[in-house]
Amino acid sequence: MDDRTEGWCCTSSSFHGWDDDDVTASPNERPDARRLQGSEYVGDDGAADPALVRALEAYDAGAASYPEVLAALAPARLLVPVVAILGEAEVGADGLARDKSSDMAAVLLTGADGRLALLAFTDLAALAAWDPQARPVPVAAHLAAATAVQEGAHALVVDVAGPHTFVVDDDLRRLAARWTPVRLDDGGWAWLGDSAPGEETR
Repeated sequence: MDDRTEGWCCTSSSFHGWDDDDVTASPNERPDARRLQGSEYVGDDGAADPALVRALEAYDAGAASYPEVLAALAPARLLVPVVAILGEAEVGADGLARDKSSDMAAVLLTGADGRLALLAFTDLAALAAWDPQARPVPVAAHLAAATAVQEGAHALVVDVAGPHTFVVDDDLRRLAARWTPVRLDDGGWAWLGDSAPGEETR
């Protein structure tokens, strides 16, 4: 594991750095659910990007570096979970409250240190392992990162329930700005992009 993921890593039973309730609570009951911009994808089958899966597996095995996973993540499609939240209620003749309208919202988890993270998943199986009731919205990785930044989150957590959890935190704004990790001739890595981090594109 790269030290940049310290405090955000996933264990077999809970998400390190977050309370257990943050991982297992029904997301539609959470007060920090946020709206997500619309998706540009149509007819997505929910399968994971093969290159990203290989990079995540290699990273967990110690055979790939953090920048290598970022390079595979940048062009990939992710699934951001959204849930229904009550927008407006009305009271019927029987005195019972009923949903009048509802909105779909993305979910932010609050860490033990107060930081927020937006969740994203590589495929439907990874999403269902976290919450089978959540609805998947396919979005480009940069859009997921931009949504996280817009909502004040400090990280994008990919596949929080496994099998291979990955966290983008320090590089979140670069990913949101559609920068691309590139390998240098000396074997190192650098970010290549047109807009400055903080000028997220949609």
